[in-house]
Amino acid sequence: MNIDWDNLGFDYMNLPYRFLAHWQDGQWDAGALTSNNMLTINESSPILHYGQGAFEGMKAYRTKSGQIQLFRPDRNAKRMQDSADKLLMPQVPTEMFLDAVKQVVAANHDYVPPYGTGATLYIRPILIGVGENIGVAPAKEYLFTVFAMPVGPYFKGGMVPTKFIVADAFDRAAHYGTGQAKVGGNYAASLQAGKYAHEHGYGDAIYLDPLEHKYIEEVGSANFFAITKDHKQLQTPKSPSILPSITKFSILDLARDRFGLEPVQTPIAISDLDQFSEAGACGTAAVITPIQSITYGDTVHTFGDGSTGEYTAKLYNELTGIQFGDVEAPAGWIVPVEV
Repeated sequence: MNIDWDNLGFDYMNLPYRFLAHWQDGQWDAGALTSNNMLTINESSPILHYGQGAFEGMKAYRTKSGQIQLFRPDRNAKRMQDSADKLLMPQVPTEMFLDAVKQVVAANHDYVPPYGTGATLYIRPILIGVGENIGVAPAKEYLFTVFAMPVGPYFKGGMVPTKFIVADAFDRAAHYGTGQAKVGGNYAASLQAGKYAHEHGYGDAIYLDPLEHKYIEEVGSANFFAITKDHKQLQTPKSPSILPSITKFSILDLARDRFGLEPVQTPIAISDLDQFSEAGACGTAAVITPIQSITYGDTVHTFGDGSTGEYTAKLYNELTGIQFGDVEAPAGWIVPVEV
């Protein structure tokens, strides 16, 4: 497979190996690596009819010395367990989850992009309800699979200020629904707004709260954060329908421990953007993407002069430095993969 490491997009690629395990009769089997990238499931599987499935997104990074490492994979395991609980699926034990991810990365180690390209190996664990089950009820069988592919930046251009538009006519998820779980239905609900945003020249859509449409929730496929003009606080929205981003919680810690900012989770009104000097979108795929402006109706709010903000750049450099092994990581954040 001939790969241009410096010009990767965010696209599927069929690598040699993936992991597959089967839950039946109340327990998981041992699972194993397979070269088959096709899943065969019953036509009545609950994932097809009722959306009983969850997934994760994570990455493997190659360091300057050639070491391959994972970034806080235990948090991905915990989030998938929380998503499983929400949809009445069996949890994938943390040890099993981590072992499966390590097996897939090690088996496909030739496809972990070289250090210095900015590219990474994106890893997609999936948990789905399968088997014969036509009624609205939890499945009797489940599949857990992990596959991977090398990717470049999710937003074209990488660390480049991006314009976003408020999706006032669309909701991503309901309060107390599945917004905090990483389930497919939340993303299906985002397709219309995302299509509209892209067709009108924006990086993605920003969602407001589903109750009053006053408060910022998520930035399409990422979480939102902003730096106050006095450079004292890093704020992120607080809501029961926001996916708990591992990247977001990481930059909350880094903002406090390494840059002296107070991390604050609080409702952020779309009408209060004037209090911030810079803002960004953050997530596993997006990493940290500076927000140049937010369009809301006839109003266009530009942060600062529209360039990447000071603290957004600092957080990006610190976070990616940790992920690629150039900056010392907080205890427990980095897990090496033996090849």
